[in-house]
Amino acid sequence: MGTNKTYYRRNLPHYQPEGYTFFITFRLTGSLPINVIERLKAEYKNHIKDLESLKSNKEKQSKYLEAKWNYFEKFDSFLDKYSNNNFLKNEVVARLVYDSILFRDRQQYNLICFCIMPNHVHTVFTPVDRDLSRSQLPTENVDRDLSRSTNNIANNSDINVALQFPIVTNILRLLKGSTARECNKILNRTGAFWQHESYDHVIRSEDELNRIIEYILNNPVRAKLVDNADEWKWSYCKYL
Repeated sequence: MGTNKTYYRRNLPHYQPEGYTFFITFRLTGSLPINVIERLKAEYKNHIKDLESLKSNKEKQSKYLEAKWNYFEKFDSFLDKYSNNNFLKNEVVARLVYDSILFRDRQQYNLICFCIMPNHVHTVFTPVDRDLSRSQLPTENVDRDLSRSTNNIANNSDINVALQFPIVTNILRLLKGSTARECNKILNRTGAFWQHESYDHVIRSEDELNRIIEYILNNPVRAKLVDNADEWKWSYCKYL
């Protein structure tokens, strides 16, 4: 696993240590207006800046995690309100993504929970202890999202792309790449399907895991898509 990074930054910082369980949210391209995204990022940045004055590192870390979760909740709430590019409302598309997430269970990760919403996906999994930069690497770009340009990555080969990111990012790259092409075929469209960046959060305790699972499964209820969580056909939890 030595080639995989633990921390990297794109537009947002990503901390992905090995051996942990992750809460991941990824969304469709164009699912939120740019002005909404920029406003949320600015609020979050200012909040984090205010925390720098705290003397206690323990309090600072606690407040940082709280700020990060508050940012995510606002972000997720906006996703539920907007109808931009709700491609996952198409049942054939949703089924393809659902099956693709399940298919990778015990191959790339130990899957715990997921929920497919009209324009985004929540999932919780623990990466399998193997090097996705090589052993799970696709051949001939089989699992790359060809709707996106990777010209900013040196030499632009799948191996070089994989070596630049930690294992969670590689898992998402493979999942999003393969589903993007197939979903575009179903919808008879071209261009980007998924937004390039995802939200990832390290789950640090059983209590936090249970809280996040409940949050995920109740997303369709909060979005007023169903009255009860068990009515939503695009949710899955291994332990329920």
